[in-house]
Amino acid sequence: MTALRNALTPEEYEEQARNGKPEEARWSVLEQLVAGLTDAVRELQYITVVANSDGKGRKPQRPEPMRRPGVGAGVPKKREQLTDQHAEVLFKMLNPEGAA
Repeated sequence: MTALRNALTPEEYEEQARNGKPEEARWSVLEQLVAGLTDAVRELQYITVVANSDGKGRKPQRPEPMRRPGVGAGVPKKREQLTDQHAEVLFKMLNPEGAA
């Protein structure tokens, strides 16, 4: 990886630094463990601040997990709305005897 990085021009290196996507790279086990520890520390910091606040003022946002390879950008997918047809199928699955 170092050879690939050293082969980049300064412009390409700057572009990669600005627009790099860590979720598309390969990570070692060590990098995965460090990301997990980072997420745990950030979560503990959040819990400590929330637990020790008096409830007045602005509540801090829960920290986003560190992006990992193959996981995506962390944007939750929108779920399809439950239609009457979906509800009917679900009702039949839950009530096979047709109880009304």
